[in-house]
Amino acid sequence: MLFKIIFVFLLLMVLVALVGRVLFPSALPRVLRKRKGAPRCADCGRYLIGRTTCDCKGGGK
Repeated sequence: MLFKIIFVFLLLMVLVALVGRVLFPSALPRVLRKRKGAPRCADCGRYLIGRTTCDCKGGGK
C-alpha cells in the first residue's frame, strides 16, 4: 500500500512538472532553454562561453 502511494505521488509530480514546462517555458534555467544561436552579451555582443556574465562589466565597446 505504501509503495502505491509513493508511486502515485511521483507520477503526480511528473505531471505537474510537464504542465509547468508547457505553461511557463521562460522559467527554465538558461542551460535548459532552446535558443537559436549562441548566447551573447547584451552590452558588447561577445559570445558567452561557460559563464553567465561578460568581462566587459556592462561597459560595452
